Amino acid sequence: MTVTTSVRFNLVQPEQPPGAGDSAEQPVDRYRAALAMAEYADEHGVTSLIVEEHHGSPDGWLPAPLALAGTLLGRTRSVLVTACAVLAPLYDPLRLAEDIAVLDLASGGRLVTVAGIGYRPEEYEALGLDFSRRGARQDEVLETLLAAWTGEPFSYRGRTVRVTPRPYSRPHPPLFVGGSSRPAARRAARLGLPLFLPAHLPELARYYEERCAAAGTAPLCLMPPPRLPAVHLTDDPDRAWAELGEHFLYEARQYASWQTPDVHSVMRAEAATVAELRAEGVYCFVTPDECLEMVAQQPEGSRRILLHPLCGGMPVEEGWRSLRLLAQEVVPRLKEIED
Repeated sequence: MTVTTSVRFNLVQPEQPPGAGDSAEQPVDRYRAALAMAEYADEHGVTSLIVEEHHGSPDGWLPAPLALAGTLLGRTRSVLVTACAVLAPLYDPLRLAEDIAVLDLASGGRLVTVAGIGYRPEEYEALGLDFSRRGARQDEVLETLLAAWTGEPFSYRGRTVRVTPRPYSRPHPPLFVGGSSRPAARRAARLGLPLFLPAHLPELARYYEERCAAAGTAPLCLMPPPRLPAVHLTDDPDRAWAELGEHFLYEARQYASWQTPDVHSVMRAEAATVAELRAEGVYCFVTPDECLEMVAQQPEGSRRILLHPLCGGMPVEEGWRSLRLLAQEVVPRLKEIED
């Protein structure tokens, strides 16, 4: 089975990067680095790039995943770009259909969209939307996307509309319903869409399959293994933790501060110190050999490497070191595991 290699970008730049002083890199440096890294990753056989969406974070956590996805797709030729997740209820449904259709055409079908619902009320409030109606808005967006991408006229809010151009992909661009709740599973099953789970939730996966059987739709569920750490590759893990640990801790604590007990994520960390974060294992600093050993121990069919080369405002050159180790010392040896 093929090992999936993914590189994640959220372009976080803390207002006061750990240990940066007056030499802190600027957000524009981070964005330019992400584009160059995407091109390099594509040239060296990385499977996918991942972009995210959050709003109003003081560290600039990426708020526009489709805009960045478009630039990444323009700099690459074969790698998939996954928008995970697009907070679909925050968008105008028709404009979202048009944007994804154009990116699908421009990339030849390389954009994968995971439509999430979000869990932060302040993101809805900032856009003047009612958080309590997010489920109904998600239904409307997904139903509109599927109708719009047929290229035929359809009824929308009491009027007949048509969205053009029709996407490249058939029957429509790759679209997953993202979520960790039963309503998300029911929604995906009813619409005949695949389900993307943000954590290892086998009971929910089975529930989704049951709902698909009842609805007469074909199930497809993507679920991470029980443990899928974000990896930082280094020749010296002790040095890297000492010099970069605060960057990873920053992101872990920021992400944890947004989550409620009912939110499930493979990236959920509870650490309050760098030492605790290292012991927790949500983020792993490993050598190329250790990375390959880790992958070999993963279950067949779900072998993955998730690299986070610009985590928490870390120095760009440190991110490049990690990515180069992936490209030069890990990816070429994955065949040994795949065979």
